[in-house]
Amino acid sequence: MKVHLRTLGCRLNQAEIDAMARQFKQQGHEIVADAALADHVIVNTCAVTQDAVRAGRQTIRQIHRMNESAEITVTGCHAQIAPDEIAVLPGVARVINNLEKDALVTHVTGIEPQLFDHEPIQRLTPNPVTRTRAFVKVQDGCDNACTFCVTTIARGNGRSRPTADVIAEVRLLLAMGYQEIVLTGVHLGSYGHDFGDTNGLIHLIQALLADTDVPRLRVSSLEPWDLSPEFFDLWTNPRLCPHLHLPLQSGSDRTLKRMLRKTTQAQFRHLIRAARERIAKPFITTDVIVGFPGETDDEFAESEAFIHEINFAGLHVFRYSKRPGTAAARMRGHVPEDIKKARAARLLELSDALEVRSVESLIGYERSVLWEQIAGVTDQGFINVGYTQEYVRVTSVLPRPLTNCITPARIDGVDRVKKQAFVTPIMK
Repeated sequence: MKVHLRTLGCRLNQAEIDAMARQFKQQGHEIVADAALADHVIVNTCAVTQDAVRAGRQTIRQIHRMNESAEITVTGCHAQIAPDEIAVLPGVARVINNLEKDALVTHVTGIEPQLFDHEPIQRLTPNPVTRTRAFVKVQDGCDNACTFCVTTIARGNGRSRPTADVIAEVRLLLAMGYQEIVLTGVHLGSYGHDFGDTNGLIHLIQALLADTDVPRLRVSSLEPWDLSPEFFDLWTNPRLCPHLHLPLQSGSDRTLKRMLRKTTQAQFRHLIRAARERIAKPFITTDVIVGFPGETDDEFAESEAFIHEINFAGLHVFRYSKRPGTAAARMRGHVPEDIKKARAARLLELSDALEVRSVESLIGYERSVLWEQIAGVTDQGFINVGYTQEYVRVTSVLPRPLTNCITPARIDGVDRVKKQAFVTPIMK
């Protein structure tokens, strides 16, 4: 069977779709990049905003138009929240909720996945390394009650994978040739809490660094209230990438209170100071929501000023989107769309400036680069594209491809429009 996999939304969704790909391959099925060639299509949906919901529905319809004979299985957060709406879309054969998502391949093929080593995948796949970076889901669900968030409804309570299972998966991925592992979860910082281990994420990272030879380990989004200053002492190990994504959502204490975020300006400021004291040149990025119900001009200005003060390396900016079933959807004072768009535009402009400034701060420094792809060929050679430990995109024209290699490189300059760096690899 030829299977096409499509995912929308967060890195956790990407981790899940990657795991499905490995399970399908293990059973002898072929993963195809073109939905028009597939016998079966899996769509992993997102519901974080109304735009994400629309994108998921459009994706399903587009796939059916290009391949009416393919069966479509839909899963993910939108499928969890509105299964009846998804089930009637053209081509949809089944809807799998999030709690059954880990068994999706079994639902489709009728075969239970088995524990396996890397050899069958290498035998069945001409080029087993389809990505240089692998996303590993270590946790799912969330016990928080942020008033804007539909994820708790869609994903259920927080639950962690056993450490031994995570280590086994990481070892498999390393054997397949992956060079970087990204730990993902809905509420990653709560890893192990359901086991009674309040320092579970620290212990997991320590175990992965001690018990595997992973060249680069990266953590995805971490809620700030889960972290202590001592957490950042982990970065004494150079294999842990110095990029932290710490969602702020608002820089106004009044807005944070309505959001039921478990942090304040003072607490967030203290955490950032601790991170910068313990990690050499960390790149810290964040999420910000504009136009949350009741956000006044003064609150937005306060939030913008705080973002300037913290000096993030970049922002993910979202316009507040009313999500059914959330407390915020029932609040008074919803902000008009034109005001949301204007505020988002201001912060996106600020984000561009912050990203460029952060990348320029690396000029002249030697960084480790994981080369990920070839973007083209010129008379001078191959256009190699990669990412530093800080997740800065870099390019270099070289006589040969370096895909899936890690090399040191000197940062020579910055393309301010593309917010990427030009580098010279240092071949030792």
